[in-house]
Amino acid sequence: MKIGNFNLMTEGVYIIAELSANHGGKIEIAKETIKAAKEIGANAIKLQTYTADTLTLDSDKEDFIIKGGTLWDDKRLYDLYKEAYLPWEWHKELFDYAREIGIDIFSSPFDKTAVDFLEQFNPSAYKIASFEITDYELIRYTASKGRPIIISTGIATIEEIQDAVDICRAEDNHEIILLKCTSAYPAALEDANLLTIPNLAETFGVISGFSDHTLGTTSPVVATTLGAKVIEKHFILDKSIGGADADFSLDKEEFSEMIKAVKDTEKLLGKVDYSMSEKKKKSRQFSRSLYVAEDIKAGEVFTEKNIRSVRPGYGMHPKYLNDVLGKMADKDYEFGDRLNWR
Repeated sequence: MKIGNFNLMTEGVYIIAELSANHGGKIEIAKETIKAAKEIGANAIKLQTYTADTLTLDSDKEDFIIKGGTLWDDKRLYDLYKEAYLPWEWHKELFDYAREIGIDIFSSPFDKTAVDFLEQFNPSAYKIASFEITDYELIRYTASKGRPIIISTGIATIEEIQDAVDICRAEDNHEIILLKCTSAYPAALEDANLLTIPNLAETFGVISGFSDHTLGTTSPVVATTLGAKVIEKHFILDKSIGGADADFSLDKEEFSEMIKAVKDTEKLLGKVDYSMSEKKKKSRQFSRSLYVAEDIKAGEVFTEKNIRSVRPGYGMHPKYLNDVLGKMADKDYEFGDRLNWR
């Protein structure tokens, strides 16, 4: 399966830098962020395509006031989304710029009008945000476009995850990636439950990954060890920009460190390999083998005193020690000779 030109099965972890609200209301900052993501080695930049009116109602009623211990408590939903949204008129310039400098770009649509709008840019994938996983019609319509579909599972029950997968497959879209996600901002480490990552792949027969809202870079590394093929994390050019997502986003230096840590982890994991490489063969010189520990005359008996398993590894394999002990020497041996008796 590919996202753009990136093969998820052969090229390692696909790393998405989430722009989200980290643009400070200026397209120049958005473009600088895209450039920085490219420079530090992210595979993609991801936008969010909505307006306050496509997400919520312009209401002052209690239901529309944020509460529950979030970063945005006591704020109206409408005001938060109005502040955070990325203007739709920026999209063409941002898509063009990302492609010009060679970084993949796509977005999260939050309603059908956003999907229709994004189609003109030929995005390499679509991302369904965790809070939208219950919007089955949005999933259906997005999946119908035939592009890889990445779905965060943050607030979903296992039944809802199955529904989302089934909806995509009913639209003949089998390019599905499910991301383990904890929908808290920031998310506590003890709530990450990253063992869910391999279980998502096994249970639903899809590629799995991780949308990270924890602080720091430890979680993406652990996710990589557990088989995550996609890692998404909020990215901000500089935290002084501020905004709705700044507190749980990584800046350029931090994101760069995360990418390096993930790539180093991939190298460490490698592959299942029992082959005898040239490096391994060379290192065998420091293994043990059978050597003569005292001068031995022809006809004398090999004993544990005159034959020993020691380093280096140029003599007979130590597995032959018991076969040799008690046998008579076939010739004279000097102290330090390799034993080569048969």
